Amino acid sequence: MNSVKQWFRKGDPWVWLNGGAVAISMVMVIGLLLLVGYRGLSHFWPHTIIQGTYTDADNQPYTVIGEISDEEWVAASRVRDSGKDIPDDVKVVKRMLIKTGNRDVTGLDFRWLVADNLTDVTEPEDVMMVERREWGNFYGYLVAMKENGQVVASGDAALAELEKRLERALDLFDQIHDIETKQIGAINYQVERLRLKEKRLDLEGNLTPAAKEELAQDRAILDQEYAVLKAELDALNVEIGRDSMVARTMNDVEKEIPLKLVVQYKQPNKMGFFTKVADYFHQLWLFLSDDPREANTEGGVFPAIFGTVMMVILMSVIVTPFGVVAAVYLREYAKQGPLTRTIRVAVNNLAGVPSIVYGVFGLGFFVYFLGGSLDALFYPEAAPSPVFGTPGLMWASITLALLTLPVVIVATEEGLTRIPKSLREGSLALGATKLETITKVILPMSSPAMMTGLILAIARAAGEVAPLMLVGVVKLAPTLPLDGNFPYLHLERKFMHLGFHIYDVGFQSPNVEAARPLVYATAALLVVVIVVLNLTAIMIRNRLREKYRALET
Repeated sequence: MNSVKQWFRKGDPWVWLNGGAVAISMVMVIGLLLLVGYRGLSHFWPHTIIQGTYTDADNQPYTVIGEISDEEWVAASRVRDSGKDIPDDVKVVKRMLIKTGNRDVTGLDFRWLVADNLTDVTEPEDVMMVERREWGNFYGYLVAMKENGQVVASGDAALAELEKRLERALDLFDQIHDIETKQIGAINYQVERLRLKEKRLDLEGNLTPAAKEELAQDRAILDQEYAVLKAELDALNVEIGRDSMVARTMNDVEKEIPLKLVVQYKQPNKMGFFTKVADYFHQLWLFLSDDPREANTEGGVFPAIFGTVMMVILMSVIVTPFGVVAAVYLREYAKQGPLTRTIRVAVNNLAGVPSIVYGVFGLGFFVYFLGGSLDALFYPEAAPSPVFGTPGLMWASITLALLTLPVVIVATEEGLTRIPKSLREGSLALGATKLETITKVILPMSSPAMMTGLILAIARAAGEVAPLMLVGVVKLAPTLPLDGNFPYLHLERKFMHLGFHIYDVGFQSPNVEAARPLVYATAALLVVVIVVLNLTAIMIRNRLREKYRALET
């Protein structure tokens, strides 16, 4: 009995309880990450395409072709009307979610089918999946290839012809995309700048005949460039519309698909293991490098990756100097008393303010007040269209900098308190001023603490969604904030974000079943991006810590 009391007095039970709680938390976090990673990354593996005969509720059989996306056991009462009669003594049945695609033909992408009602299941080698830019995937058999409406190959020869002509179509599509988005986009941007320049000169009373003539000459040059690009674009559009493929669906309906709408095709049932591995990494690269399509349920997430990283970098550049200056003032300059303690309490409490409150503040103060004032002062020619008086990348970065500012202040101040007083006194005794002591001794030695604050700020800011919905993030941004048009970095533009992309795909998508694997994949990618950003900051912090460790001792 005494030994038990002594055990409790030593506090060992609480140590074990805390250790157990930490272990359980670690297992839950690791389990969640493994689940998200598995469900997300398995989406890119080339799944086997099955073909079978399904008997519906009217005992009418029909052919089913597609991929098995999910399986589950459900109560028989829930599915008695979805297939042939199920015996009354059967309580639970297995059903499968089959991705049949062909939405433009049948109107459905996915079908829940009772497993026992699906018979004669085979895995034909010649069945193919065609990924399209519209209407999602197509599943079926290649029948023929056409050029300008005339059949040029059929049967076994059609596949080789498809490979050759699809490569040509993809090359033409890249040329068209480059002309439309980059070259013509650059001309449109310059035309808009000329319009704004003319309006500004008019507002200032400087729109002289000479200025009008100069503007007209610049417009004429741009019009000539546009005419050349338009002629080239029209020719490419005619070229890319030349070829098409004819495929047969599971309902024996022949569908003609223009190759300009085809992204890729594959016959996964023919693939070996190493071919599937190569295709897996190819699909993963497309996910990381392509733009989204089909209401964000198809394609890639590159704009969201770019927007997330760009926002975090800008936020870090903004929050670090402000946080460091505030911490230095509170620790090195401010008189330690009730007022300073009150300020510290207020800073600590700011860390607990809900993020949506920062979003509302950012919208009201940064966007409408500051942005509207900037537009009135520097961009009157753009009225009534706002330039900075609308949500954008800059306001989102500043809002998140304000949100994470308390973390940087507290971490930096903690680092300042750990620096021995003797170092300050020694520097002053050698003739250095207080400013020199702070900038050349104190701040370099406290830089690991600053990096710790920045790491915590990045970890929180990269995953925030609620405030961004008010101050700059959008479902689909037409252009990136960084491009080849002066001034190259466009802080006023709206941007995409991985966190908001997850919310949009998961809760706003019209095609829930198609969006589900992308939610997991994007969530896993967001975790990876945050880890990479944090690891970069941790490596910098560790190098700084090693550099100044000798001075601390």
